Amino acid sequence: MAEAAGRMLETLGELRTALDRVALPLDLPGVAGHRARQAEMTHQLDDYVVPRLRELDAPLLAVVGGSTGAGKSTLVNSLVRQRVTEPGVLRPTTRSPVLVHHPGDVAWFDRGRVLPDLERVTRTTDDPGALRLVASPTLPRGLALLDAPDIDSVEERNRVLAGQLLAAADLWLFVTSAARYADQVPWDFLRQAVERSAAVAIVLDRTPDAARHDVAHDLARMLVARGLKDSPLFTVTESPLGDDGLLPEAVVGDVRAWLEDLGADVEARQRVVRQTLDGAVRALARGSFALADAADEQATTAARLRREAEASYARAVTEVDEATADGTLLRGEVLARWQDFVGTGELLRALESRLGALRDRLTGALRGKPQQAERVTVAVESGLHSLLVGHAEAAAERTDAAWRGDPAGRSLLEPAGDLSRASRECRERAERLVRDWQQAVLELVRSEGADKRGTARFLAFGFNGLAVCLMVVVFASTGGVTGVEVGVAGGSAVVGQKLLEAVFGDQAVRRLAAAARRDLRDRVEQLMAAERARFTDLLDALPVGDEGAEHLRTLARRLDDTRFAAEASP
Repeated sequence: MAEAAGRMLETLGELRTALDRVALPLDLPGVAGHRARQAEMTHQLDDYVVPRLRELDAPLLAVVGGSTGAGKSTLVNSLVRQRVTEPGVLRPTTRSPVLVHHPGDVAWFDRGRVLPDLERVTRTTDDPGALRLVASPTLPRGLALLDAPDIDSVEERNRVLAGQLLAAADLWLFVTSAARYADQVPWDFLRQAVERSAAVAIVLDRTPDAARHDVAHDLARMLVARGLKDSPLFTVTESPLGDDGLLPEAVVGDVRAWLEDLGADVEARQRVVRQTLDGAVRALARGSFALADAADEQATTAARLRREAEASYARAVTEVDEATADGTLLRGEVLARWQDFVGTGELLRALESRLGALRDRLTGALRGKPQQAERVTVAVESGLHSLLVGHAEAAAERTDAAWRGDPAGRSLLEPAGDLSRASRECRERAERLVRDWQQAVLELVRSEGADKRGTARFLAFGFNGLAVCLMVVVFASTGGVTGVEVGVAGGSAVVGQKLLEAVFGDQAVRRLAAAARRDLRDRVEQLMAAERARFTDLLDALPVGDEGAEHLRTLARRLDDTRFAAEASP
């Protein structure tokens, strides 16, 4: 038994650490419930399961809980025959929990064995962060009563504390009244008790004598229907309080006798403890599986949001790639400046009639035109910049729309501001990209023409002129550069290609064009990656992963295996 308890404690310790590591940051449907359950599991491990498993011989703790006005405090006072907790007319009345114990059991409760987060005090206080300890010789050794705040208190902190205290109980002494026994809130708590297999006793308080039989019968029927048929049911008739503020002993006699018998019977107490403890461990295992599923859903959602962002910006890269290869850029201002540079119309006519004489004519045509080459470069810079920014804008709009159509994505975007447009830095980055790429094209030409700088053709074209020609060839690389039949863009590319071939030869031109094209695509990918990061950085900041979920499942299975092994052992 001790060995099984040791294995169980070890697994529960690992589970406690794993619960802290599981994060549910995305606002998915139902996530509030999962977060609340995670907090409840953590509290129950700290407040009850681990302390109780370490000290199975500790006194049985019966938490007295129930609805506002059910008479819990008066019942506790009447059971111990002294005013240990203050009832009142104003609600909520019980703000600080009060734990009543036999003087001989003080060592079990004056330290953080149970409810370690609550400060121990012996004075009257309204501090919900304190646990008041009251020694009473009228309670049997081995049994303690804890008066909890109202489960339906108007103060949220009281409600949360009431739930935490009930989860720390070996036994729930659930108090309701003839007027409130059908209320939903108490039954929600009792349903949790059934799910955890917690030991529960019901006290039907403040019951008019004339209605005692009918109300008790109806409540008993409801208990059976909700899985609590084995729970003791006590009825306390409505009676005037004595001068000491207590109910007559005869009115609470049945409840008191039952508690005294329980306190005196070590085996009975142990059965209650084992029932509740075993149920709590089973509930922790089930909750771990559910929490793991919730963590998986978080990871799946984060991955889907990431894929949507990646797909949108990958599409932008592809569209830029296509637009910089199909002749789209060889229109408008770029085409006009290019024609100023080479006189495309005249040269195309030469292509149709005397292709062999093209090189000499181009050499003559380009002498003294460095200024026109620079104008082509500027036009390319402007056109390519507009293309890049336009596709970055479209990608941002697509990603923003996709994310806002998802509750999790929407919750991420709201604090991040408007990401539906390209970033402020995008224009500057695009300008730098185009300039750097044009410089890289120029360096390609310089490197390739290192041994040709003294030739007449090279001198006629110049570095800038040849770089412009290479850009034009790149911008129509999917046009099937075969002649005028491909249109103006294709014809422009033919001219540029022939100019380059006049200096470098056809093999070198193909290699230069491919290198320039790869370089441009790489730079575009980097630009779009920087823009995409505005979205994906929001995901990267989330502590979402698959490892924690699987570890939770492993621990849950181990909990069940250890529990089954303990039950099977003699």
